[in-house]
Amino acid sequence: RRSDVGPQGFPVNRTAAAAGTTELAADPSYRLEVRGVGEPTFLTLEQLRSMPQHSAELPIACVEGWSASANWTGVRVADVLRVAGVGEGTITVRSAQRSGLYASSELSAGAAADDTCLLALQLDGEDLHPDHGAPLRLIAPNRPGVLQTKWVTSLEVR
Repeated sequence: RRSDVGPQGFPVNRTAAAAGTTELAADPSYRLEVRGVGEPTFLTLEQLRSMPQHSAELPIACVEGWSASANWTGVRVADVLRVAGVGEGTITVRSAQRSGLYASSELSAGAAADDTCLLALQLDGEDLHPDHGAPLRLIAPNRPGVLQTKWVTSLEVR
């Protein structure tokens, strides 16, 4: 792969079509589920967009040997957990992709508290392309690309 080729000028390894998530980006019923102890909280895209937005210049470092940086904008994971009333703990970030080794990833409480750990809605000022994880993807510092979970559907704190 070339680091300058892909939707929005940024490479991808797995497309939305390959992951079976093509419709998710435009699904009006999309909700992010945030689960801890007790009843889950569901957040719409409108609710996520109405929260304070933060940007961070972060790379995707791919195991295939390429790395590329971009400006990601979205909500801090810590803010989402706070709004949902969920305490600290290890977080399982789940994806809508139907199969594959990276349908979920683990995020430590310390990583989630980092100000640049985001659930991104935008890439370089544009809404995420489906191949980049629309409507929502995890982007955080110091994580390999395969753990920057795309097509996020839930956060489970334990």
